[in-house]
Amino acid sequence: MLEISDLWVRFGAVGAIQGVSLHVDEGEIVAVVGPNGAGKTTTLSAVFGLVRPSAGTITFESSSLLGQPPEAIVRRGLALVPEGRHIFSSLSVGENLRLGAIFRRGSIDAELQEALDRFPILRKLYDSPAATLSGGEQQQLAIARALLSKPRLLLLDEPSLGLAPLVVDQVFDVLAELREQGVTVLLVEQNAARAVALADRTYVLRNGVVAVSGRREELLATVDFAEAYLGA
Repeated sequence: MLEISDLWVRFGAVGAIQGVSLHVDEGEIVAVVGPNGAGKTTTLSAVFGLVRPSAGTITFESSSLLGQPPEAIVRRGLALVPEGRHIFSSLSVGENLRLGAIFRRGSIDAELQEALDRFPILRKLYDSPAATLSGGEQQQLAIARALLSKPRLLLLDEPSLGLAPLVVDQVFDVLAELREQGVTVLLVEQNAARAVALADRTYVLRNGVVAVSGRREELLATVDFAEAYLGA
């Protein structure tokens, strides 16, 4: 479904991403983990058209995403939940949700009800200003908003960052449910243990390169994961 090959991204003289290759097959959850500054967010930003690679290819369903703006990429069937959520604090919860379907035609009532069923707190706070939500509530809003675009591939950047353990459990439960419903997910996550336990496959980035990759069982059984993650 998604294929990244020999991807390079530079910020001035600094190579943030240096020859990264990875793929995401339909129906999978694929995790990208690594220490701060490893290039995880830059990888997602390149996929979503927020930064321009200096070399390499990014294809989605066999068509290139390079050079396309984010709105065109959304129309292609991708959605991004960025680090920090980036909700519109001056709008209500309901208005934020409806913005997720801005490029869709026809009624979204069924999908809106599905989102509110998945995140009941959003139904309770539907008319409240988004600025009044807690961090966990904002993260649920950001995920629900992205899902309203009916993405074929959902990109999530650090969804557990800054959340209470109970809310982290809720977020990961939703991701597992989405996989059962056939939604494909590319997950960047600072909680490496949770990400590896959830994902079908994981890539460990370190200093802009893939240090190690594999399926859950391979990483946990045959690889010194801490060494790959920390660079010890």
